[in-house]
Amino acid sequence: MTYPSITEWNTLFAVEAGAAATLTGLVFVALSINLSRILAFPGLPGRGAESIMQFLQVFFISTVGLIPRQPEHIFAIQILVIAAASWCAQVTLQVRYLKVRTGHPWSWFVNRALMSQFATIPFGVAGVILLLGAPGAIDWLVPGFIFSFLAGIVSAWVLLVEILR
Repeated sequence: MTYPSITEWNTLFAVEAGAAATLTGLVFVALSINLSRILAFPGLPGRGAESIMQFLQVFFISTVGLIPRQPEHIFAIQILVIAAASWCAQVTLQVRYLKVRTGHPWSWFVNRALMSQFATIPFGVAGVILLLGAPGAIDWLVPGFIFSFLAGIVSAWVLLVEILR
């Protein structure tokens, strides 16, 4: 069985980058429309930042995947750097939220933390496996894309709609 090269993923990367850029714009709109309410609730500014990070990690990984004639090991390193930066930023925001979540149900934190882990960890796995030269490593990007969009959209929904309840 042969596995596709990075160039065979160009169409998917282009679509993912465009969708991520559009959804990042949605989060900025949600933040600007409800800024005073978001700032009034502990943890919501961080949730907005996490949502932006989830979309940006898809955008950045898809964009570097489109670089022509790029060696796979360089792409792997780029994926790992983007995934690590995104993961560190999101965990930092969640730790800050834990310090101020007084009165919030634990389920809010657990949902938020799990969604961000499912969104970021597949990228790290893809980077490590690709760096090791194992076949099918790029396939791990797909669950990362899906969970990043899911997590980002859920957060955008909270910032745009649920905050008004």
